[in-house]
Amino acid sequence: MHTLNFLARLALCTALGAAAALPFAPPPAQAHEGQPHGAAWPGGNRYERGLRSYSVPDVTLKDAEGRPVRLKALLEGDAPLMLNFIFATCNTICPVTVRVFADVPPRMGAAAKDLRLVSITIDPENDTPATLKAYAKNVGAGANWSFLTGRAEDIARVQRAFDTYNADKMAHEPVTFMRPARSRAWIRIQGFANPDELVREYMKGAV
Repeated sequence: MHTLNFLARLALCTALGAAAALPFAPPPAQAHEGQPHGAAWPGGNRYERGLRSYSVPDVTLKDAEGRPVRLKALLEGDAPLMLNFIFATCNTICPVTVRVFADVPPRMGAAAKDLRLVSITIDPENDTPATLKAYAKNVGAGANWSFLTGRAEDIARVQRAFDTYNADKMAHEPVTFMRPARSRAWIRIQGFANPDELVREYMKGAV
């Protein structure tokens, strides 16, 4: 894990450093309008792919509108999912992973029709629904992308359930979880994968 952590952060500094410098910059508008993409994301990023089974805790969180969300029902529903853990004031890992999330659906074409994106804050003490609503707007999140917060103990339970808990939010790892279909295991992407790489790994799991 320490080796992966070093390589992941090295990849961030060398390949995606420019993206990290723009913590709230929304993705190019043309990506959301079905037009050609802007500059290609760099390739060759360091990540590991694995298949895992996770037991989602039955906790109730809140979305960016302050509405209650039963997490187990959301994550164990029929819709294909991508999940990550972020926080609004993060200016290293999160700006990259959030921009990657924003750029995934346009690259998936028709396969993105039912895809749900879920980002759960790991800083619930500061990331209120209003904070996440503003954050979602700033990053150009669409209606299919949910930003969730809740009680600190519930957020910690969720992180532990997905084997990604770290008491120090500043030391959290870049991890993306994908589940192409309800009956499938979760695909765990540990490290920095660009949007094209995420789509490729997702489609491999959907076959």
